[in-house]
Order: sequence, then C-alpha cells, then structure tokens
Amino acid sequence: MSDGTDGGALGGDASTDEVLSELFAVVESRKAELPDDSYTASLFTHEKGEDAVLEKLGEETTELLLAAKNGDDEALAHEAADIVYHLLVLLSMQGMELADLRRELRERR
Repeated sequence: MSDGTDGGALGGDASTDEVLSELFAVVESRKAELPDDSYTASLFTHEKGEDAVLEKLGEETTELLLAAKNGDDEALAHEAADIVYHLLVLLSMQGMELADLRRELRERR
C-alpha cells in the first residue's frame, strides 16, 4: 500500500482523527494529481474503475478475517489499516468527504 508518502507525516503522536484527515488529504491529492508512481492514483485510473477498489476491499476483508481467526494481532492491525485506506479511496471515488464518515460514526456512538 506504500504510496511514497512520508511516513513521518502520518506517524508520531497524532490523534486518530488527525491521521485519518492527513491520509484522506493524501488520497484526494493523488486523485487530483494522478502521479505515475502512485498506487493510490492507479486505483483512480484503473481500467476496472471502482470495481478495482471494491475487489481490494473484499480481498483485504478476507485477510482481516483470517488474521483474526489465527489470533495474529500484528496482521490484524495491518489488514485493518488496509481496509481503512481502501475505504477512504472508495469514499473519495464516490465524491464523499471524510466529514460524511465522521458524521455517521458520531451518530452511532
């Protein structure tokens, strides 16, 4: 999933909300600029269109379930992050904002 982004930008002691905001901003930037060397940009230009991201979400969900079943906490965290990342790409593809997700999550707490 590496996209050539600076790990420091998303690391450190940032809150989860800050990390999600920064990651979504990177996704939106890749969508707008479409750099050739970007995995994220390739999802926006894939010949399968949105189906490419939907397939990745299905694949990552299966991997998450297997990690949970096997009690592999490190793999579980990795696969959960992959799902969140691909979900943010899907939201961007749909023209949604991170605020839409935040609003829905707030309503559920």
